[in-house]
Amino acid sequence: MKSTDLKQFNLPDTPGIYFFKSGKKILYIGKATSLKDRVKSYFARNILLTRSPLIVKMLEEANKIEFIQTDSVLEALLLEAHEIKKYQPIYNSKEKDDKSYNYVTITKEDFPRLLIVRGRDLQYGLPREALAEWGPFPHGGELKEALKIIRKIFPYRDDKCKLNNKPCFNAQIGLCPGPCVKWILKKDYRKIIRHLKLFFEAKKPELIKSLEKEMQMFAKEHKFENAEKVKRKIFALEHIQDIALMKNDFKSEILNPKSTFRIEAYDIAHISGKDVVGVMTVVEDGELAKSQYRKFKINHDRNDDTANLQEVLKRRFTHPEWKFPDLVVVDGGKGQINVAIEAIKKVGLNIEVVSVVKDERHKAREIIGNKKHSREILLANFEAHRFAIGYHQKLRGKEFRI
Repeated sequence: MKSTDLKQFNLPDTPGIYFFKSGKKILYIGKATSLKDRVKSYFARNILLTRSPLIVKMLEEANKIEFIQTDSVLEALLLEAHEIKKYQPIYNSKEKDDKSYNYVTITKEDFPRLLIVRGRDLQYGLPREALAEWGPFPHGGELKEALKIIRKIFPYRDDKCKLNNKPCFNAQIGLCPGPCVKWILKKDYRKIIRHLKLFFEAKKPELIKSLEKEMQMFAKEHKFENAEKVKRKIFALEHIQDIALMKNDFKSEILNPKSTFRIEAYDIAHISGKDVVGVMTVVEDGELAKSQYRKFKINHDRNDDTANLQEVLKRRFTHPEWKFPDLVVVDGGKGQINVAIEAIKKVGLNIEVVSVVKDERHKAREIIGNKKHSREILLANFEAHRFAIGYHQKLRGKEFRI
């Protein structure tokens, strides 16, 4: 298969899993933050340096690519493990010894524990009895990050929770429902286990239906606090925050041997708080990346550029499928910098922020922050201003058109 063959498969820029196939035979299964970018990365010119000869051989045999889109990278990770176990593709098993893979098991006990177990331990029957088992998970670090996310939605017991009437550490911080101190009944804990099983089996629609039914039952019984807790779980499942997984996934992509330095610049345009718009422009390795520019129509008219910028950044970082920047440029002073830093912190990222301060003629007077990339910073900022004004004028033109 060649890179020129990729267009026919219409790979989307969304999370999911991909299948390299030879006819009907599945050769290899992988997961991606961006299906389009990840699959494209297999055809980099220096593939022999960045991938094993085994993967090169797989690409020579492959003549077809299929994919399944998911709502998040977390779900892609779970689905990848599910599909690898189901189909056992030859190149997945050759790439890494099954004994070194990680598996997730739920023990067969009154209050089951969720454990990460190595393949070699399963081979020897440890743990001896399991209520359920999932895997293999090729990336141990990603699995641990995934369990941190899952545990916040469905707290569970692990091997540190002893049933000795003393609260374990995780029970004290809300990550274990507390069977160690009898904070939860066996039947209610079993319900958590059922929910975990559905999630690990990549059955999120069934899981959400089950939770909705449970929420309605609580509401009918006037147990509104319990109903609200279930509602929050549903919301968390529909808005999974898996930034850490995305960062890990970006680190393991092989798309470019030379990493691209990405700058995103933001600007706001309006007249006295009317027809407020925001924009994002992108500069990659010193060049404008116009296909990646974005427009934001502000939801409320207001003459408050800081609040408007806050809305734009919040909306931008709900799109993890857009590549994250190495540097963010805002227009204004410390107020705008602080808003940007706060928005970035909320999604768990560590991205440098600088601002461009203008004079009375709206020309750049100084850069607040790291000036290392000053030419690119000013280019991105100028483009953001130009793009924002153009978008604003276009909206106003529509408003006054007869």
